[in-house]
Amino acid sequence: MRFKLLSGRAIIAIMVCILILMVWYFQRYSISVKRYTIVVPNLPTEFEGFTILHLSDLHSKEFGKNQSWLIKIINQENFDVIAVTGDLIDKRNPRIEPAVKLLQHLKSKQIFFVPGNHEWWVDFQSREELESLGINIMENSSYKLSKGNSHIWILGVDDPYLGRDRLDKALKNVDDSMPKILLAHAPNIFSSAVQNQINLVLVGHTHGGQIRIPFIGPIIAPGQGFFPKFDYGKFDSGFTSMIINGGLGESVLPIRFNIKPEVVLIKLVSEE
Repeated sequence: MRFKLLSGRAIIAIMVCILILMVWYFQRYSISVKRYTIVVPNLPTEFEGFTILHLSDLHSKEFGKNQSWLIKIINQENFDVIAVTGDLIDKRNPRIEPAVKLLQHLKSKQIFFVPGNHEWWVDFQSREELESLGINIMENSSYKLSKGNSHIWILGVDDPYLGRDRLDKALKNVDDSMPKILLAHAPNIFSSAVQNQINLVLVGHTHGGQIRIPFIGPIIAPGQGFFPKFDYGKFDSGFTSMIINGGLGESVLPIRFNIKPEVVLIKLVSEE
């Protein structure tokens, strides 16, 4: 049997395909760690340097066997509590097992969770499994987080993207002026948070646009349309800072470009 040698064009085409596959894989599975320092007025001394691990939008994605790649990254960091801002599952693949494997490893820390649109698109079927892990599911509610003789408030609203958020209800039992941290799935909550002088808002949902064009940014984000204003990173207004997590997974298409999966660490300080 005779074998024909590949032409130069064929070799180049194969090399280009291999390169594209390598870039695609790297962009989807190379995890970055994003760090923020947030100045919080009236922060109790006991909470100086208090650090939150913020995870969002896993979308049933797996990072190695039993989430080993992701867990290895997280194990290298120090943090006090964990905030998970929705879409642990994907409506097209509503497997909770990838999230459970991750959260089982993290449950030595207190975990706060707010549901996203993908949870509700499958009737929040994962609720019981999350509760069995001891996770605090925040649906328009508040939690007084104490440390020593002081405390801060953790607030959580149901998904703003679907219009299920009730910040007024979450604030109902907040009876002092201590710092307030709000968890929500989508950045639609920002204007309400500013009006209520929430110190810090943690959200996800946008995936950072999922595809970010260099020098331009994201083309589209769910709920905001083309060239979204609140796409990724830190935003400030009045007394309020909002951090939009780029997320770990994808929706619609298994593609990321110029926005790697990320875990976020937020350190609270009283002054710069």
